[in-house]
Amino acid sequence: MSLAAELEQVFLDCFHAEYRTRLVGGAEEPLYQPASAERDAVIYYREDFAASALHEVAHWCIAGAERRNLEDYGYWYAPDGRDALQQREFELVEVLPQALEWHFALAAGVPFTVSVDNLLAPDSGGSEFAAAVLARARSFCSEPLPARGARYRDALAAHFDRDPLPAPAHFSLAEAAA
Repeated sequence: MSLAAELEQVFLDCFHAEYRTRLVGGAEEPLYQPASAERDAVIYYREDFAASALHEVAHWCIAGAERRNLEDYGYWYAPDGRDALQQREFELVEVLPQALEWHFALAAGVPFTVSVDNLLAPDSGGSEFAAAVLARARSFCSEPLPARGARYRDALAAHFDRDPLPAPAHFSLAEAAA
């Protein structure tokens, strides 16, 4: 079974019965489609990329019930080439999901990279953003994760036989910027 299939199965086991939501790879672009009377909600992630799967699950774990009824949770998305203001707005909403994704990545034993998601950004290194993601990821070592996030992280850790509660020292910008 591929890593992507394992991530999907862990998600299915954790959430399908309660939330009628599936994680599905193979998409050209990530997309969340809410459930309807005829079908389950679907979290689509890029191709078979584990990082994309974990990132999209992080967004789902943060989204409240109302947002989970909206396509892509009602978020805006501007592609590569955002101006400085758009990039700052993007980064403000991305700190929490990327910090949560980092916990998922550690639990699954896969690499994590902070992403500014904009190669044309004025500060494409994203050093302030990366520091904010690092601080938030470390804070989750002493504060609880969002409930669904903790549930998925713990299920990943059990599935991959890893420690579900990493120490702050497990989070390093040197590793996340690789």
